[in-house]
Amino acid sequence: MKPSQSSKRFLGITVVPYYVLYEGIEKVLKNLVNRADVTAVACSPSIGVPAREGEGRFQPPDDAGSSPRIFDRPLWNKKALWIRSAPSFYPCESHYSETPYNPPQPNDLTRKYGHIVKDFIDAACDYGLKVYLQIGASSPPGLHDEDLPLLPNGCLPKRMANIGSLASEAIRSYNRAYIRDLLENYPQIAGVRLDWPEYPCYMIDEAFQDFSSHVQKWAEMRGFDFGSIRQKVGDLYDYLHGGLTNRELAEIASPDRGKFLMLRLLRRSPETLEWLRLKSALSLDLLRDWRDALTLCGGEDKELSANAFSPPFSILTGFDFYNAADYCSAVSPKLYTMHWSMMVEFWGSELLAANPGLEESILVKALAHLFDLGDEITAEKISDYGYPKPNEPHPIPNEAQSRKIEQVIAEAAGRVQVTPIVHGYGPLEDFCRRLEVVAESSADGVWINRYGYLSDEKLDAIGEIWR
Repeated sequence: MKPSQSSKRFLGITVVPYYVLYEGIEKVLKNLVNRADVTAVACSPSIGVPAREGEGRFQPPDDAGSSPRIFDRPLWNKKALWIRSAPSFYPCESHYSETPYNPPQPNDLTRKYGHIVKDFIDAACDYGLKVYLQIGASSPPGLHDEDLPLLPNGCLPKRMANIGSLASEAIRSYNRAYIRDLLENYPQIAGVRLDWPEYPCYMIDEAFQDFSSHVQKWAEMRGFDFGSIRQKVGDLYDYLHGGLTNRELAEIASPDRGKFLMLRLLRRSPETLEWLRLKSALSLDLLRDWRDALTLCGGEDKELSANAFSPPFSILTGFDFYNAADYCSAVSPKLYTMHWSMMVEFWGSELLAANPGLEESILVKALAHLFDLGDEITAEKISDYGYPKPNEPHPIPNEAQSRKIEQVIAEAAGRVQVTPIVHGYGPLEDFCRRLEVVAESSADGVWINRYGYLSDEKLDAIGEIWR
């Protein structure tokens, strides 16, 4: 047993319970505590075992077919494999009587291995660690078609993140039942970490979510002119898919990064600004609903924290780091640098295909500036970005990451703890570089995602860098 970690600067690592089952509770915890010197751990309420090809889900996730990721730590002697999973607890069916969604369905894995998660949480608490459950903010199992986000034209968006409409009352009713189940099964947790309480923007279509009937009803009840917003935002979507010119891209690729262009566009189309304000209000309302659900289920002392896109992406996703403090004890901007690079490829390829006259060199610089991926952009081709291979450093310099951290800290204004998330994927030296950016910042702490990408060498490096 270790003494309390409360006097140390916050350091958490997320652990998928597959590794707890494979390596064993004590080995995982000793690696986390003795090597990395963590103060907290987060896991999901699920369990899994190897499966036949095509059965279950492939791990690591393929990120819409773009990811070459493999694990650093072997899992059943493999660094990529199919996993069959199940909830780690038996849900109380009656909790879900007021939602059209069924609870996660237990199976033979729940019966045989489900106790592992509770045993791991108990053991981590005995080590003096704070333990959190990490769950999706709007991702019920078997997401119904009627709860999918829509584009302004009513079509389904192309997307990487399978989330539901943030305004769906059906999803919110499921969330309330689910959190009640989790608190009853795992009362010893310190809190809950929500992923994507916003609209992700990995692909262009995702940035233009959500114009479903759920959002229309929610918006109109709160005084938003939904029809006008949908019309103007739809015009912007169409413009990006056929009307974009090199002249406008050159403004964004210029030293002022298109700031004057953006202000001109917002002045010309206040409905677009209202759309951004609408997404922010909706994200906050979802956080409020989660906070209310925690309190109603007896978890008034449980922490609620949120993972979210970093600036400037957060302007598009709707996440508000300042006002999230009304409901959250901590916010965690994602420093997922491999995704930022991937997004240049996703956005760039679509814009080139939709606007045949665009010059690729101008487009790639414009996107890198729009996403704030560095002070000096030298890339000439979309392929200069893309998803880095396991042995490739991520092409995002330190100053861009530092700036995003400090922007969140400035926006949070001391109202909420800021604990950025560094992704463990990538070669040792590059991972250390990215972790040092947070260590040298004024952030309150850090989360690292996730244990499967952390070799023993990386775990030792975490302890050295953070100490």
